[in-house]
Amino acid sequence: MRLSLSVLLVTLALCCYEANAIVCPSLGKEMIAFLFEHEALYKPHLQLAYNPPEAALNAKLQVKSCTDKIPIVQRKLIAGVLEKILVKCIF
Repeated sequence: MRLSLSVLLVTLALCCYEANAIVCPSLGKEMIAFLFEHEALYKPHLQLAYNPPEAALNAKLQVKSCTDKIPIVQRKLIAGVLEKILVKCIF
């Protein structure tokens, strides 16, 4: 069993070496909007972009209400990291 796991890992390493952690720019923008947009603006944006089920939309907005309690200074730090990742991935 351990040998098969080792073979699997070597195969993945050889065949999937092109994999990377590039963030899709639209996902980055979505994350920035999640951090800073008011719920009244964010909810219609989600509905138009993804047309999620009502339960999923309510769950996302519930999480957003928690992240809205993060102080703006920390949210700006998080956004700065996201922007650096996005800039790095675009160029």
